[in-house]
Amino acid sequence: MTTSAPRVAGGLAAEPLASFDRVTRRYGDLVAVDDITLDILPGEIVGLLGPNGAGKSTLLSLMQGLRRPNAGAVRLFGGDPRDARARQRLGATPQETALPDALRVHEVIDFVGGHFAQRVSTAQLAEQFGLTGLLRRQTGSLSGGQKRRVSVALAFVGSPALVLLDEPTTGLDVDARRALWAAIRAQHAAGVTIVVTSHYLEEIEALAERVVVIGNGRLLADDAIGNVLSHVGRARVKISTTDAAAIAYLDPSARHQSDGDVHLFTTSDADRFVRELVRSGLPFHDLEVRGATLEEAFLTLTGPGVVSGGAGDGGRHVGAEASTISDRKVFS
Repeated sequence: MTTSAPRVAGGLAAEPLASFDRVTRRYGDLVAVDDITLDILPGEIVGLLGPNGAGKSTLLSLMQGLRRPNAGAVRLFGGDPRDARARQRLGATPQETALPDALRVHEVIDFVGGHFAQRVSTAQLAEQFGLTGLLRRQTGSLSGGQKRRVSVALAFVGSPALVLLDEPTTGLDVDARRALWAAIRAQHAAGVTIVVTSHYLEEIEALAERVVVIGNGRLLADDAIGNVLSHVGRARVKISTTDAAAIAYLDPSARHQSDGDVHLFTTSDADRFVRELVRSGLPFHDLEVRGATLEEAFLTLTGPGVVSGGAGDGGRHVGAEASTISDRKVFS
């Protein structure tokens, strides 16, 4: 599912900040990005989803000019992303960032900010991302979560128009993650366009309005989150029962997950499933029915057991069935 109509910003057609025109990127015999056409328009927060190895990080590296396509064209602010002038309005936080242990936080911010013609002051950036109390600390003395917050803040120091965040909240606890979400939303409200990848689908639901799903280097979906969920059209039926095996026969196409006596059936027709369940006379209680979440939509789009090993995302192997009832982090 892709969006065929041109996107608009403020009611008018907008020029993309970044664009991919039938882009392919190979690593030897491995096709990491396969004939992708995609635009990033002003004012968006775009959630970029896909299993590890699907091609997400390769897409981000192409936008940053760190890789060049084998076929097709990548444009950044209308220019070549390998040109430093095109990257002046771009900020980015990679999955892993090494900060110089001996430098203080304010020295790192000053150093990175010095590479931009127009920058946010160190004091202002620290206030925006809750770093004021850390400015005099050496980065080597920071916790992993604190280092991550500094790394994300650095993406915004150059007053960027477009920011790429690759797994921005990895290593953060729940409270720190939500605080960083608030800071990212504030940057977006101030006019920054953001592309974010995450293993936490609740993060994409909390931040993004548009979701792009990549699988095996191909574009699987590109639309507003609500439209993706509507297109998938699946619902989750939750029940407690001791006879789940018999109930599963009521809809062989439903995806079944269990946690003790609690069972989840993800089905395309919840009404029919519940009617058949009542008619069957099989024992159950605590019935709950709700619409699909982004997690279920993702699993439907990518299919069970998706496995890929794209060099651009570290070549790790991930099955879509890694999700559980209680854990919203879909990937291992």
